[in-house]
Amino acid sequence: MKTIQSLCDLAPGQCGVVTAVTACGSMRRRFLDIGLIENTPVTCVGRSPCGDPSAYLIRGAVIAIRAADGRSIAIAPAGRR
Repeated sequence: MKTIQSLCDLAPGQCGVVTAVTACGSMRRRFLDIGLIENTPVTCVGRSPCGDPSAYLIRGAVIAIRAADGRSIAIAPAGRR
């Protein structure tokens, strides 16, 4: 079984909890503005037909995030904080 380590590792239907945001600059600010902070639950609700970006349910809103950006968000499997 593949270990979930970053946001882009979540498969559709999987849930995780944010453990850290390592992005810098304006991308970090955007992630924080949409509520991607430590202990935030996140669910992957789907991927685009080409596989990138993916859609995530974050605090009641569905947000599309590219895999390159999602790698800077550390995730733990839901239930393991």
